Amino acid sequence: MEEYIYRGKKIADLKAMDRNELFKLVNSDVRRVMKRGYSDEEKRFLANMKKKSAKSKPIKTHLREMFILPDFVGLTISVHNGKEFVPVEIKPNMVFHRLGEYALTTKQVRHNSPGLRATRSSGFVPIK
Repeated sequence: MEEYIYRGKKIADLKAMDRNELFKLVNSDVRRVMKRGYSDEEKRFLANMKKKSAKSKPIKTHLREMFILPDFVGLTISVHNGKEFVPVEIKPNMVFHRLGEYALTTKQVRHNSPGLRATRSSGFVPIK
């Protein structure tokens, strides 16, 4: 299996970078969030992430707009989708995407066969 590389840098290199170096690599929406700073909830979430290890139980969060940072790789985060908490195992290719992208809010529609009298011709099919 190949090691994931983000813009020429490996995940270990990204984890070792300070904020200013990381700032130069990321795209504009991540830069904007990093420049403005994090909200109080996001700061609390980041503090909890530093305490946790990969073996511990997942952290539950409602922060769907939070960007996945290189420090999160290998952890499991339970993200709320509006109804329940969906466990999301963070992989290297998820870095700098939002948490909400991996906890879908709607189920995929699976259509079955048409129901009784769904079409004109099915109205004449005997039920027995």
